[in-house]
Amino acid sequence: MSFKEQSKVELHLHIEGGAPPDFIRTLAKEKSVDLSGIFTEDGGYAYRDFWHFLEVYEAATSVLTGPEEFRRLTKAVLEACAEKGVVYAETFLSPDFCGGRDVAAWKDYLAAIQDAATEAERDHGITLRGIATCIRHFGPEFARETALCAQETAGGFLTGFGMGGDEKSGSQGDFAYAYDMAREAGLRLTTHAGEWNGPDEIRAALDDLKVERIGHGVRAIEDLALVERLVEDGVTLEVCPGSNVFLGVYPDLSAHPIAKLRERGVNVTVSTDDPPFFRTDMVKEYQDLSRQFGWTPEDFRELNLVAIDAAFCDDATRNRIRKHLEKQDV
Repeated sequence: MSFKEQSKVELHLHIEGGAPPDFIRTLAKEKSVDLSGIFTEDGGYAYRDFWHFLEVYEAATSVLTGPEEFRRLTKAVLEACAEKGVVYAETFLSPDFCGGRDVAAWKDYLAAIQDAATEAERDHGITLRGIATCIRHFGPEFARETALCAQETAGGFLTGFGMGGDEKSGSQGDFAYAYDMAREAGLRLTTHAGEWNGPDEIRAALDDLKVERIGHGVRAIEDLALVERLVEDGVTLEVCPGSNVFLGVYPDLSAHPIAKLRERGVNVTVSTDDPPFFRTDMVKEYQDLSRQFGWTPEDFRELNLVAIDAAFCDDATRNRIRKHLEKQDV
């Protein structure tokens, strides 16, 4: 079996970050918006570093101005995921970009996204769940508004709450109130931590936000006591190796700690983060990890079983996907 054919679970995918450049370029042309400055000559996204990436990311999302655009976006992203063998995915959805944190508008956006997800499950066999996501560098007050949107739409399709954005802006604890709101609504919790900041950032996420998953979390390897805590508490890391290398968190894959974390018993998973921005996809991630660490299809099946066990979905969905992964020949 090739890595492309192997069924995959992806837990860390930003819906706007999954937008193919051609999709954004077409949408910009329809709206007579000049976004030529955010593309390279070969048609990819162009940026200098992580902070410039955030600016380019927000520029690209500027043409996503209504529910219909997000319906089309979701369809394009899920078709691309399914083509790479993804059978279950979770995506970060930001009310900041979907209706400006207005609850009524957010509901319209979410309905359009869910319609596209239902269509993709029917046509491509991929199941999607949503994680409402606040933007760290927008501040804790906006995060509370995001949490209110999440509260009003929790359940069914929307199963989680998270935080992305600039990790060097404020502290995890600043967003505790928003996380309490999400927890009260029954949403499962994750946050980006330990990508740019060190182990203390991950501790703050665990202590102040009480999350069960960490987006990235790779710098935990710098503190073995923290690694032991992750193992003991069963915390799952949503690791995005290609993203980490592309953005310069690590100079190359040989320096990436995913294998060391796994060897020490940490629940690690593999995702793409913002795949077209980072010139990656799930097949490429598997190929690169296999070449670097000698991982086999059986290793990836184990990683996918870890991922579905940590997924923010109902038990019926989890059991269905798990049975599919277990019975697939690798």
